[in-house]
Amino acid sequence: MDFENDPLPADTHALEKRRRGIYILPNLFTTGCLFCGFYAIVQAMNGRYEHAVVAIFIAMVLDSLDGRVARLTNTQSQFGAEYDSLADMVSFGAAPSLVVYEWAMRDLGKLGWICAFVYCAAAALRLARFNTNIAVVDKRFFQGLPSPAAAALVAGFVWLMLDNEIAGPDVRYFACAITVFAGVSMVSNVFFYSGKSINLRRSVPFAVALLFVVALIVLSSYPPGVLFALFICYALSGYVMYVWRLLRKRRPASAS
Repeated sequence: MDFENDPLPADTHALEKRRRGIYILPNLFTTGCLFCGFYAIVQAMNGRYEHAVVAIFIAMVLDSLDGRVARLTNTQSQFGAEYDSLADMVSFGAAPSLVVYEWAMRDLGKLGWICAFVYCAAAALRLARFNTNIAVVDKRFFQGLPSPAAAALVAGFVWLMLDNEIAGPDVRYFACAITVFAGVSMVSNVFFYSGKSINLRRSVPFAVALLFVVALIVLSSYPPGVLFALFICYALSGYVMYVWRLLRKRRPASAS
């Protein structure tokens, strides 16, 4: 007997329909992330750079939510993982490189677009390496600077300069340096703390909650400066840990 085309029970159909509906939820966040990246590119082309960088930071928030929503609803899928990588490439690869190029590096000619391309290509390589190494790398650390952090570093610099009314061409060489630094950091073998070992479901002391409130107040007081300082410290933290580990390895050898 052929059971392949037999109709499923009504409750099974309802369950399958519900599962398909839940799978849409995390992908909606990914679509929002993708839209923010596209919006940032369009706004940069129109010379509205502040709108562009804010869109990149909103994309970061949405990108951090889609995976968590998928895990909470038990709707992880290979499709969602691939879709997330494609959205990240637009929002944290193409968008930041085009925004900083349009804002500061257009007048540099070949040097400008080469620096922008270095960042864009590094973001693609970073995402490809992450997808292939996801099962073998320590969950507590990222190998190379995460693409959202690299995008925040570039976008944060642009936002900080805009807020202080500093024109892009006046700091074009600084923009080149930060863009290349962010790109090289993404494809480096330096490890950066991921924060995935933190269990948000556990209860925390009152002091931790109070510290979180203080952090929000500090962030809201001056978002451009605080965000840029936060992500430049994070980008440098990997190199600090790398040097510290090298020094620890050399001490026993020198002592013997």
